[in-house]
Amino acid sequence: MGDLEIRPAVADDIPAIVAMLADDPLGAQRESPDDLAPYATALERLNSDPNQRVVVAVREGRVVGTLQLTIIPGLSRRGATRSIVEGVRVHADERGSGLGTRFMEWAVEESRRAGCQLVQLTSDATRTDAHRFYERLGFVASHVGFKLHI
Repeated sequence: MGDLEIRPAVADDIPAIVAMLADDPLGAQRESPDDLAPYATALERLNSDPNQRVVVAVREGRVVGTLQLTIIPGLSRRGATRSIVEGVRVHADERGSGLGTRFMEWAVEESRRAGCQLVQLTSDATRTDAHRFYERLGFVASHVGFKLHI
């Protein structure tokens, strides 16, 4: 994994990020790789927020993964700060290479550096392979998540 660089995402990374987001049955229904303008606006907004970290994994000059890490100060758990990991994607060519593990280790370490006491994430109920992956890394499916589309 020494040839892997994890760095902040920039505008030039958007086509590769969106392609990975759209490269599965769920993402294919909700992403629009043919119109990147909303993604560019979103990345600008995210990159201007100090509590957001959108990163890419780059190997040999090619974007092969992405994730978003959000730092959330809170009152519960005695004022604990927590992080949320979202939008984790690994390029199809890289799955099984250890990149996902390396990426999540980066997210946990970055959360520690930010003073977080808890790292949390959600995963679509249909992504059973992802659930096994997160459990192997020590994550516990301790809650039931709810979403309301508005």
